[in-house]
Amino acid sequence: MKKILFLLIVLLAGLGLGGGAAYATVMLLGPGPAAATAHVAETDKTFVDAGKILAPLVFADGRLSGYVQFQIQLEVPAEKAEFVAARMPLLLHAINMRTYRTPMAAGPDGLIPDLETFRKVVMHAGPEAFGAGVLRKVAVTQANPA
Repeated sequence: MKKILFLLIVLLAGLGLGGGAAYATVMLLGPGPAAATAHVAETDKTFVDAGKILAPLVFADGRLSGYVQFQIQLEVPAEKAEFVAARMPLLLHAINMRTYRTPMAAGPDGLIPDLETFRKVVMHAGPEAFGAGVLRKVAVTQANPA
């Protein structure tokens, strides 16, 4: 019983000493420049609503399964938000030129859209509409059969 109690006390003392040392190090040295730039990078981006997008659901063999309506948000730099909103018709055109060739139908009956495939289609259409490096991420917020 004494051995177990001694080992438990040593374990708790080691955890306390290690945690205290880590806390003191952070207090003395600070979080560092990487944390400051990460915070700045988070504040200079915004989401732009792309509206409703009607896209065909196509099987892998090229047959049409149906249509689906997507609602997406585009993450872009804050200073480019108006530029992206003004060029939204070009993005919709680029998406239309890709979706009929991209098999997105999933599920046994082909009525479920593959959201990851659609997100990739939008990511590939973004540089054509806005230029390279403008479109950072695409969030598919809603998908409804049409």
